[in-house]
Amino acid sequence: MAHIPPASAASPTSAFERLLIIMNTLREECPWDQKQTMESLRHLTIEETYELSDAILDGNMEEIRKELGDIMLHLVFYARIGSETKAFTITEVLNGICDKLISRHPHIYSDVVVNNEEDVKKNWEQLKLKEGNKSVLSGVPTSLPALIKASRIQEKARGVGFDWEEKAQVWEKVEEEMQEFKAEFNAADNHAIDKEKAESEFGDLLFSLINYARFININPEDALEKTNKKFIKRFQYLESKAKELGKNLKDMTHSEMDLFWNDAKKLG
Repeated sequence: MAHIPPASAASPTSAFERLLIIMNTLREECPWDQKQTMESLRHLTIEETYELSDAILDGNMEEIRKELGDIMLHLVFYARIGSETKAFTITEVLNGICDKLISRHPHIYSDVVVNNEEDVKKNWEQLKLKEGNKSVLSGVPTSLPALIKASRIQEKARGVGFDWEEKAQVWEKVEEEMQEFKAEFNAADNHAIDKEKAESEFGDLLFSLINYARFININPEDALEKTNKKFIKRFQYLESKAKELGKNLKDMTHSEMDLFWNDAKKLG
């Protein structure tokens, strides 16, 4: 039986060392942990990240604590695998991020002066270019969900001064894209809809709405996910009421559905 290192409530360093010891033991002695690779862990890490996201949106601090632990385990796991091939160690990982933070915060660790958060963001993007990035957009992962990717693209472009001056200009762009999207369907009254063009116009409309959300400090991903959760809650209420009546939803009239839907809206 492997020795179980004791918990330490007082020292973050001791707690982190405890995790490293446990990870090393599991990697050496557990058949499942021995088989894992970076590729096999990847989809699990993505799942854990989304679980953390759910906990954050729910405001559940206990679940946030648990999910942070799960993600921490994954990070340590990747570092352990990296050390086995002598690619990198956990020490190099930690020192690497420390060095990056020091380098990217010259207003803290050097004599650069900033006036506000926007100055910090602009400096950050300029420093990344000096470090060798060919484009300010090269740091946006290609596999990000499209909604989040659009938001990150716009934030990074803003960091180098490519942005609208006033939110009214952004809203004008939203209205312009809406009209172009509507025009595509109005023109289709006498012929088939050009799906590719309609899709392009819809994409432009979404991109401009995300841009406007950024200008009024709304996170579009959070906003849409909260609406998703709200819809699910109300729809499940509708389902429960249909069940109480001994009906299937498809057998209910629109008036009946509207009645219960409005009740669900009153409940939140």
